[in-house]
Amino acid sequence: MTQKHEPHSLKGDEKARYVAGMFARISGRYDLLNTVMTGGMHHHWRKLTAQLATKGLEGNALDIATGTGDLAFALLKQKGVLSTVGVDFVAEMVSIATIKAKQRHLSRETLFLQGDALQLPFKDDSFICATSAFSMRNVSDIPKAVSEMRRVVQPNGRVVVLEITPFKKGGVFPRLFRFYFHKLVPIIGRLLTGDAEAYTYLPRSVDLFPNADLFASIMKEAGLKNVQHRKVGFGALAIHIGEKLV
Repeated sequence: MTQKHEPHSLKGDEKARYVAGMFARISGRYDLLNTVMTGGMHHHWRKLTAQLATKGLEGNALDIATGTGDLAFALLKQKGVLSTVGVDFVAEMVSIATIKAKQRHLSRETLFLQGDALQLPFKDDSFICATSAFSMRNVSDIPKAVSEMRRVVQPNGRVVVLEITPFKKGGVFPRLFRFYFHKLVPIIGRLLTGDAEAYTYLPRSVDLFPNADLFASIMKEAGLKNVQHRKVGFGALAIHIGEKLV
């Protein structure tokens, strides 16, 4: 008899397959769920991430685990960005992002590809920045993903990651956030997508993700310099910024 593992305990290829299947199932309602769960604030957080990633730089930008492309589109709006490439492991997400680009008449400036964040299909020093939003906790090897982002960024470029971060225990807001994220989000997910499992996994994935200080250490160990983070969403999220200095 094959032992059944809890989704949040999966590792390596098993986790990659599970996450890919989960996001494929919810891809059609992914944008709606993001808007409902964050009250539309996810657009503001992505815009801020794009600004921090590209300030003072000029060239082509990369967004990994791009989902339906919202951060890639936010990058394209920034001064100095000539084009954006979005990479995602899930074919359904790539298809939706490509459709959105056509609808916005941005097909010439954007390219969406299916690919693995752990083996990016680009040469070294290809982009002015590499970004990721709400996805780093879903990769099977976080240090490897960060190292790949650094590899494909040009000298003096940036790696910027927006992610929900575990709260320190104690305090009223952390307790309220945990209640919302662990109790209400699965209900909302089930009502809007019919997939309760996906929106039970996602809150648990945050509990297992490194806190802001530990994730900063991972970025430093990958060779990034001047690593810092900025809390947003009342401290529920962190935008980590690191520079590739050579």
